Amino acid sequence: MTATMQPSPHNDGRLVGSDRVLAVLVELARHHEGTTLDDIAQNIEGSKPTVHRALASLCRAGLAQQDARGHYVLGDEFLRMAFTHHAARPDHLRIQPILERLAERTGETTHYAVLDGRSIVYRAKVDPTRGSMRLTSTIGGRNPAHTTGVGKLLLAYALRSEDDIHEWIGGRPLERPTDRSITAVEAMHAEFQLIRERGYALDDQENEMGVNCVALPYFRTSSTVPDGGVSISGIAHRTRIEDLVNDLPALRHIVEGQAKRA
Repeated sequence: MTATMQPSPHNDGRLVGSDRVLAVLVELARHHEGTTLDDIAQNIEGSKPTVHRALASLCRAGLAQQDARGHYVLGDEFLRMAFTHHAARPDHLRIQPILERLAERTGETTHYAVLDGRSIVYRAKVDPTRGSMRLTSTIGGRNPAHTTGVGKLLLAYALRSEDDIHEWIGGRPLERPTDRSITAVEAMHAEFQLIRERGYALDDQENEMGVNCVALPYFRTSSTVPDGGVSISGIAHRTRIEDLVNDLPALRHIVEGQAKRA
């Protein structure tokens, strides 16, 4: 997951104190293979001595550490806390059985995601037990909302008119990962209307070529506004999108039946 640290309005754009330590922690999370003091200082626009002090604080707390190359990585204590917290989250505990049943039925990867601005954030993921190919999505990872099945599903409930879509887009152009991505307001509005009418959304290789997806709403705290979305993402040559659509009655039964028991 990426995050942006905003400079304090009182320090001429320079990060100070705890803000600096948090900026270093966020920067470490961007580099799975580790990164150097020089690179961190350059990326957060801080001096090497101050960044070194922040790293020292993180290392003392076990939130960062140095590998054999001398590069800095997230520490074991940070990972322990993150995984413990994630495993105990109520939404994770409730949604996990649904994802496991869907993955077992379809033989494909299943996700639970929520909407966050222009992105969706994956809160849970289950890979199939069979098949050698796996998707690269990660828990906490993001994708553009308008190009993913689960994102389009959640946007359909949030953006009811073309004016809503215009306001959501603002002045920034939308990403277009593939030639199939929908970015025109009129086309998005029509797509969202269709999603609301049929109760599911499709990603027909709109976010990544070779990967398709069907997404269903997950209602727990409200009967009209979904808490999030559940998706089944398949390798296109292995699981056709038509096969997922044809199996929707069974997929809905799994999602809705388990949600009522949660």
